[in-house]
Amino acid sequence: MAENYYITTPIYYVNDKPHIGHSYTTVLADILCRYHALFGENAYMLTGTDEHGQKVEKAAAARGMAPIEHCNEMVVRFQELWKKLGINNNDFIRTTEERHKKIVCAILQDLYDRDLIYKSKYVGHYCVPCERYFTEKDLLEGNLCPDCNRPTNRLEEDSYFFRMSQYKEWLIEYINSHPGFIQPDFRANETLGFLRKELTDLCISRPKSRLSWGIELPFDKDHVCYVWFDALINYISAIGYGTDPEKFEKLWAESHHLIGKDILQTHTVYWTTMLNAIGLPMPKSFFAHGWWRYNDEKMSKSLGNVVNPMDMIAVFGVDAFRYCLITGMVPGQDASFTNDSFIKRYNSDLANDLGNMLSRAVKMTIKYFDGKLPAPGAYEDVDKELMDQALAVATSLRENVEQMRPDRGVEDVINVIRSANRYMEKTAPWTLAKQGNMERLATVLYTASETLRIVSGLLFPVMPEKMKELRMTLGMNETEATQVNTERLSRWNVLVPGSTVKDIAALFPRIMPQEETAKAETEKAPVKQEKKEKKEKKTETVAVGGDEIVTIDEFFRTQLKTAKVLEAEKVEGADKLLKMKIEVGTEQRQLIAGIAKAYTPEQMIGRTIIIVANLKPAKIRGIESQGMLLAVKSGDTLKLISVDGGDFPSGCPVG
Repeated sequence: MAENYYITTPIYYVNDKPHIGHSYTTVLADILCRYHALFGENAYMLTGTDEHGQKVEKAAAARGMAPIEHCNEMVVRFQELWKKLGINNNDFIRTTEERHKKIVCAILQDLYDRDLIYKSKYVGHYCVPCERYFTEKDLLEGNLCPDCNRPTNRLEEDSYFFRMSQYKEWLIEYINSHPGFIQPDFRANETLGFLRKELTDLCISRPKSRLSWGIELPFDKDHVCYVWFDALINYISAIGYGTDPEKFEKLWAESHHLIGKDILQTHTVYWTTMLNAIGLPMPKSFFAHGWWRYNDEKMSKSLGNVVNPMDMIAVFGVDAFRYCLITGMVPGQDASFTNDSFIKRYNSDLANDLGNMLSRAVKMTIKYFDGKLPAPGAYEDVDKELMDQALAVATSLRENVEQMRPDRGVEDVINVIRSANRYMEKTAPWTLAKQGNMERLATVLYTASETLRIVSGLLFPVMPEKMKELRMTLGMNETEATQVNTERLSRWNVLVPGSTVKDIAALFPRIMPQEETAKAETEKAPVKQEKKEKKEKKTETVAVGGDEIVTIDEFFRTQLKTAKVLEAEKVEGADKLLKMKIEVGTEQRQLIAGIAKAYTPEQMIGRTIIIVANLKPAKIRGIESQGMLLAVKSGDTLKLISVDGGDFPSGCPVG
């Protein structure tokens, strides 16, 4: 076990409001940090804002104010949202702070003195929204940015360059010899693919005549530093590089960068080569998570589908929103946001499973033991079965968190709660009460309460306020409720018999989905005396075999599309399952299919398959599958259903 744990988020541009993507990254970092603290490590989290560059300068000019005034106003939006979301970051850095600018200038001067920065002429294209340089061959349709598809500006000007190209072979070798350095693995392959092309030196300056809002180069007062070169240094300037060597060495040795997949290249190529040039060791890992999509579309202001976290907090509450975020996305994969999916997850996991279990245990303790937690008697096999599952889950949770699978770890914890609800059905404490078997009833209610104590401790990093409330309901004082550690979560009989439990309103009140709300309103409406004549709509039906028929409308609700298999691998521990990364038009998805006995991963890569594209995502062996492929089986023979006539593009409708 590492003694320290240092996790960073990207620093966010201050030119717009924070959205669900910013929230996911920051909540995920906060939860990971809290879990590592729970594991006994000295955990430290950094977040902040990126406040230099042409994008910020233009946004400030549009508002008729100085860039620093714009930054001072906009940064508050992030700080207030992180506070609202319960983010427990140790530091918040702004790139306009003197402590950061001082270190950037020191690094620039050192690299310049060692001839790792030189002056030359830049000829190429620049995308202002992305703050990125591109060569002619990178562009789409002659002038469009390959990342955001917007027009770029052609530049020809004197600039300073960092000798990034000389580190190409070193970086390729480092990535290949350090598995897990870039996660998930397919992101490492993306970086290696980029490096196998020509790697040029990095332009790191702007003439003040074109851009004045930036850190002035210490060796040339007529130029300012490129925003990405400036911004990446925040990860070391904030923890004492050049000012507090003891703190810096302690934290940097266990550093982990959490980023979105859109900034993979700038981090795994720019930042790694910068660190090598500075003379610093590499961070422990980069983890690039996917994007939140809205109803399978990429979120964007132009489409008007950007989700405001404040709106979601108003519906779910802070802790439930954190829970739905962390469990709704498989880290590394894209996830589709819908109000309905969040509501279903909230009602199922929190209102029905966890909230219902707490209500059962507490209300019966109040009713039959005057609100005092009863002392258990002899444990029976059914009690020990739940006890063993509850005591074991801390280990599986830790393994999943350390392997960057917090969603799967939390799912294991929720499964304990589901087992606890089944335990209540098996033991039927209400029947025990009617029979007057109070000793057995005491054991059942104590077992249920101890299970809730363990589960609430393991969910504390995800939902700190709600789990504190739950634990205090079980009779724990505030200190016991908030000071959670794995040692106590791996022991039984921690709750003290005789403690006073508290009756509370529903911990997670059920939220009614929109269709249920509409139905309820319809049922409440007064019945009209005059009945209107109803016209029957004739619906064509189609036979599907045997006696079963479906309407043609029902049939066409299923969306069949072509998909291209990009990557494939076997699912660990499952001899029939393949996990595939597929392309469906412009979208990428993950698919799990039971075809491993008929097709090897190598045989699947590059194939065009047919999938059910609008199937609700499901977890298979704990791995999310976003669709289903079509195949035909006869006896032991299985064959994929494919397209006749060769190579068809992905995303084409079938039917």
